[in-house]
Amino acid sequence: MINFTVGPVMASEEVCAKGAEQVPYFRTPEFSSIMLENEKLMFKFAKAPKDSRAVFMTASGTGSMEAVVMNCFTSEDHLLVVNGGSFGARFAQLCEIHGIKHTVIKLNHGQKLTKEKLYEYDNKGYTGLLVNVDETSTGVLYDTMMIGEFCKKNNMFFVCDCISSFLADPFDMEHCGADVMITGSQKVLACPPGISIIVLAPRAIERVNNYEVKSMYFNLKDALKNGERGQTPFTPAVGILLQINVRLKEIEKLGGADKEVERVAAQAKDFRDRIKDLPFEFVSESPANGVTPLHPTNANAYEIFMKLKDEYGIWICPNGGEMKDTIFRVGHIGHLTHDDNTKLIDAFKDLQKKGLL
Repeated sequence: MINFTVGPVMASEEVCAKGAEQVPYFRTPEFSSIMLENEKLMFKFAKAPKDSRAVFMTASGTGSMEAVVMNCFTSEDHLLVVNGGSFGARFAQLCEIHGIKHTVIKLNHGQKLTKEKLYEYDNKGYTGLLVNVDETSTGVLYDTMMIGEFCKKNNMFFVCDCISSFLADPFDMEHCGADVMITGSQKVLACPPGISIIVLAPRAIERVNNYEVKSMYFNLKDALKNGERGQTPFTPAVGILLQINVRLKEIEKLGGADKEVERVAAQAKDFRDRIKDLPFEFVSESPANGVTPLHPTNANAYEIFMKLKDEYGIWICPNGGEMKDTIFRVGHIGHLTHDDNTKLIDAFKDLQKKGLL
């Protein structure tokens, strides 16, 4: 099986080997030391500002999205939510659930956010902005530097969901002015799903500590307090946190965050350059490195996904909802190589030869 989805992704032998070990007890100095090392490396790779903190949540990325909405905003806020697909819609839904006023910047599938569009909301009294930096459903990468400048001008609290873009696309938390960055274990970190990570800049830490959230499990103030000693309030996904440690040190050994971004970018370019003669249309105006969404011009997208899975042992990523039959996605993150690209492209060509593409 070759996995070209966007999570869970292919993992290295070292990460898999760590996952095969007996899970240890975690209320120990040894585990605390590993957690503090994880936090330190997350700061480094996110290029977080001084005195930032990281919280490791045993939850999917959506769990951390909800935790941020709950802990950083109240009914007194009025937020802007960039909605260009399924995950932007999820941020809007979370605001609705928790009674936080918000305005949606609605974009068509594959459409990038321009400066002209963003500045239609300038000087309108908004207090925060939520964006999925890589709108994974359509593969659009939003410009965090442009959005950060807008947020700074308007004194807005800036939340970046980098679940799919962290270590796949360039991101500098300090320079773009992000107050919060979110990512997940099953993306470029290439570990099993189950852990999501919230990096909080000092302004976010202050906000979290000053709010009284009505939640036990999603109380980030409690998580920050426990994190000071390298622990979590409740039993975490211990094995995955140990795998994350292996993976973070693996990335560090291979040259760090910038080198990993380069590797993912090269994997994406190799794939995109070699499929130009196939009957696909590119979807995104501003493509992220981590994923290539494609619209097959002569076939059903979901049927292609099923054919590749059942007949070739290759997994690509289907879409849901209204994009199910029109757009599939090919991921470029995880332990993939150009040789793996060749196998997928050969499978596409074989489907074309059979009249199925």
